[in-house]
Amino acid sequence: MVKVIIYTGLSLSFDEAREILDCEDDIEVIYKRPIQRGELALALNEHPDIIAIIDGVFHQNSAVGHKEILNVINNGVKVYGASSMGALRASELDTLGMVGIGYCYEQYANGTVDSDDEVAVMLDSETLEPLSIPLISMRYVFDNAVCEKIISEDERDELIKIAKRTFYPKRNYANTLAESSLNSDKKDALINFIRTSPDIKKEDAKELINHIKCEIK
Repeated sequence: MVKVIIYTGLSLSFDEAREILDCEDDIEVIYKRPIQRGELALALNEHPDIIAIIDGVFHQNSAVGHKEILNVINNGVKVYGASSMGALRASELDTLGMVGIGYCYEQYANGTVDSDDEVAVMLDSETLEPLSIPLISMRYVFDNAVCEKIISEDERDELIKIAKRTFYPKRNYANTLAESSLNSDKKDALINFIRTSPDIKKEDAKELINHIKCEIK
């Protein structure tokens, strides 16, 4: 029996994660809310084989520390990261044994982004529903909008600049577009594109869980 602990709930709900992994035999999966400092020491007491960090707290409580993660790795546990706090920590510890997965991890790893503010969101503490849009997700959508010739590179840069200077709990597409110089036709086209664009943090989380599923097999 392989035991897996997954810290999620915001980028990917427990039910969505279960659809991928819980159908597998010989796997015990424990789902936990976004990780905060001190929880990995307790997790070791549950003797997991794999720990996946997707979501974690940033400003509400102290974030999970690098030494905590390294201690888990040194105890023989495989540690993966994606999407949010997991992507950030994996980019910082990938040379020391933590494995990063997905777009958000790559953005940190290649230096395109370097601030935890990029993946931070305001959330409902009870339901874990996101109440703002993370900057890294906006970058993903705006970059793709440039590729689809919906907006120009200069317009993308303006939108990202507006979003970046906005305090993360107040970031959303409506306010960002409202402050921009885009004309009404481009705004309408971009809004339609946003509506059909994937949630990249969710996609990264799914990729991570599918990676674990394949590795266990």
